[in-house]
Amino acid sequence: MKQTNKAILYACIAVLSWSTVATAFKKSLEHISHFELVLVSCVTSLLIFAILMTIQKKWSLLKGLTGKEWGYFALLGLLNPVAYYLVLFKSYDLLPAQVAQPINYAWPIVLVVLLAIFTKQPIQPKKYIGMAISLGGVAMISLGGGQALGAKLPLSGLLLAALSAFLWASYWVVNNKNKERFDASLAFFMTFLFGSIYMTIGSFFVGVDLNTVPGLLWGSYVGAFEMGIPFIFFGMAMRKTDNPALINQLTYLSPFMSLFLISIVLGEKIVPTTMIGLALIVFGIVFNEYFVKSKASK
Repeated sequence: MKQTNKAILYACIAVLSWSTVATAFKKSLEHISHFELVLVSCVTSLLIFAILMTIQKKWSLLKGLTGKEWGYFALLGLLNPVAYYLVLFKSYDLLPAQVAQPINYAWPIVLVVLLAIFTKQPIQPKKYIGMAISLGGVAMISLGGGQALGAKLPLSGLLLAALSAFLWASYWVVNNKNKERFDASLAFFMTFLFGSIYMTIGSFFVGVDLNTVPGLLWGSYVGAFEMGIPFIFFGMAMRKTDNPALINQLTYLSPFMSLFLISIVLGEKIVPTTMIGLALIVFGIVFNEYFVKSKASK
């Protein structure tokens, strides 16, 4: 199989994995709390990355880490997976999956603002158009979703979904700044190591009850197919491809495929405001990612 075909195959595996997780979040939360879900999924992901480190024979990389670098990963693990997924899963606990998922997906718009603030990258005027389009989609889902679904959406859930987008964008800024310094497998292992430690310590104060096989299975699925496996395959796809733009574009299929599964598995009736709002969010992101950049390069 050609390298390009392998890259597309790996990217499709990642996209298919991400397409299932919104449904898996809701199924998990039927059996365990959002805190317990983060705990189980963190530990599952840690095991996956430990296996990856073993297969790749990269355990020796731990010896090269300085005390400052251990501290960096300790802070990074607190941001993601702990803070990000606690907020994200709680938003799914409070909202229909078809509402929480698109709002969280708007994180690239938040990223544009954070990059402008922290890296002093000025926002190109045309990017405000894409941002406005995506934010219009968020507003449509947030304001119109409740009416269309026949229920009032809790403000706390909407705010948490928006906060999750902010946290993921913040994690991207911090992680991307240092990604060239660390091996990817090592970085994933270290962040989930600290994430698992934090969640285990927190369990003594929060209290957990994991005497439920469905909860453990669904939580393990989330850890594998949200936090672990797709990141491995997407990274492999990006390393093998000679067309990274195509690989990135495939990820835009994920939220739409996810809505299909939400409808089939969870039985949620996908309302027009969700479809239109998600389309606006994705279009705004694509506009900023490709149209504005292409014009700027000219």
